[in-house]
Amino acid sequence: MQDQHDTDSEHLKALAGGGKLAADRRTVLKGLTAGGFAMAAGPVLSEAITTPSTGLIEDRVLVNVGDDDMFAYRAKPAHKKHPPVIVVVPEIFGVHAYIEDVVRRFAQAGFYAMAPDIFFRHGEPGQYATVAEILQNVISKMDDAQVMQDLDKCVEFAAGDGGNTGQLAVTGFCWGGRITWLYSAHNPMVRAGVAWYGKLVGPATALTPKQPVDLAADLKAPVLGLYGAEDTSIPLNTIDDMRAALAKAAPANANAAQTHIEVFANAQHGFHADYRNTYNSTAAKQAYNQALQFLRRRGLL
Repeated sequence: MQDQHDTDSEHLKALAGGGKLAADRRTVLKGLTAGGFAMAAGPVLSEAITTPSTGLIEDRVLVNVGDDDMFAYRAKPAHKKHPPVIVVVPEIFGVHAYIEDVVRRFAQAGFYAMAPDIFFRHGEPGQYATVAEILQNVISKMDDAQVMQDLDKCVEFAAGDGGNTGQLAVTGFCWGGRITWLYSAHNPMVRAGVAWYGKLVGPATALTPKQPVDLAADLKAPVLGLYGAEDTSIPLNTIDDMRAALAKAAPANANAAQTHIEVFANAQHGFHADYRNTYNSTAAKQAYNQALQFLRRRGLL
């Protein structure tokens, strides 16, 4: 009987080779193997960080999500048995070079880190030249319930691939920051969430019925929220709303009580994205150090 990795390897070869499956998924495969930055993200700054894969096992894998296979980029320490697992939920640009680098950073810190191609059901964001096109053609179609199920499958995959999902964390950026809050309220296995400038409030729709502010009392794990004081897409009053919801939930929910939101001065949306013109190296370094400290306090490192 073939193991999961033999099966995945053959599937990847089929995708790269030809046939109907290859035609259906060619765009996704290209997006995950090019190693480049998303077009819509704009010009790439010289400050863009490249984290080496030295000492890591890193590659692209296929995660069975029930009705299909979803690509994911993963990296883990080569000589660490059963490392803690962190799921890295991408920004709207998908799993491009920056997110892959973030995965390697967490792997170098000691995690089994995985970034899923979570948008695959609606197309590859990397094929679009503008943010507006991504929002219209991909993000507007994302179903929160389906996203939660797909992330659950990533956790299952990591458990079968040597990761210790008894020590599970989730982190995400922008769109993925919002999802981090949601997943921390969804999966009781999560021990900690780190949400980077994810929206906290918004309208209820059929696909997005609840926002983080609605889920403060449902948190299954504490969350560290990392936000910029000059983020025009996430007004400070919405952070105040989230803090108020957490304070209200805190007496009955220890995870809400232990959740903290840090706001960095002079930082815009995307301040951690070292390839973009919103990058703030001081805030990015401080926030990443706080994230690691938070994860250590939760017993994950």
